Amino acid sequence: MRNIDIELTTLSSTHHVEMNPSDAGFQDRYVVQEIIKEMAKNRPIDTKGKKRFKVLVLNEVDKLSREAQHSLRRTMEKYSASCRLILCCNSSSKVTEAIRSRCLNIRINAPREDQIVKVLEFIAKKENLQLPAGFAARVAEKSNRSLRRAILSFETCRVQQYPFTINQVISPMDWEEYVSEIVSDIMKEQSPKRLFQVRGKLYELLIKCIPPEILLKRLLHDLLGKLDAELKHEVCHWAAYYEHRMRLGQKAIFHLEAFIAKFMSIYKAFLIATFG
Repeated sequence: MRNIDIELTTLSSTHHVEMNPSDAGFQDRYVVQEIIKEMAKNRPIDTKGKKRFKVLVLNEVDKLSREAQHSLRRTMEKYSASCRLILCCNSSSKVTEAIRSRCLNIRINAPREDQIVKVLEFIAKKENLQLPAGFAARVAEKSNRSLRRAILSFETCRVQQYPFTINQVISPMDWEEYVSEIVSDIMKEQSPKRLFQVRGKLYELLIKCIPPEILLKRLLHDLLGKLDAELKHEVCHWAAYYEHRMRLGQKAIFHLEAFIAKFMSIYKAFLIATFG
């Protein structure tokens, strides 16, 4: 029997424990089997001697491996009398049907732009920053309804230039500009040599902790903006195919590279058929 050391960041109070089991990577099933099971089976007792439920909040459940999700299902069934689980995910389609059927599904929409503006104004007030009229609205508009992205852009603008100006440029994320460069490289040349160069750039982005699913989505977004309508459907099909394969596998770089190789093949065949 071997011992496995796993480090996890948890957030807890007297009423709940919050964690992200997927941070353990391929060892996530051990987190579910041991840590969550241990927390779930210990039922808290309040000051009046009444037994209460323990609440566990698990983030990014859709990133758990299949084995971990199966273990989680068994934990949910076994300790339902003493524990309540709140499962958070970005895509419910990546959560097994067995888990979804045992939960009350609540869909929460992304924040509206006016809600993001209020958050940015609250941050500016707390940090004693002066906001020009309409500046927060411009940041919110560029955020694509992502609060995290809006706050990061706001912070970047603060570093680049303060006091803020009405016409201050809100720069895109560095990694997005890098993906745009990769897409330009792909469109200019479709060859094994260019594929090898692109692979190196993808590695750089993965090392910087850009999630591979986000990378694939951004690659597809930028590629579709440069393609004729007749190719878009086929490219979307293969992006979905390799996204699914990436979900099942362990090495994201293989599937990202495979998608780009497939795109190069499709695009080169299109150019030859069109221009000879």
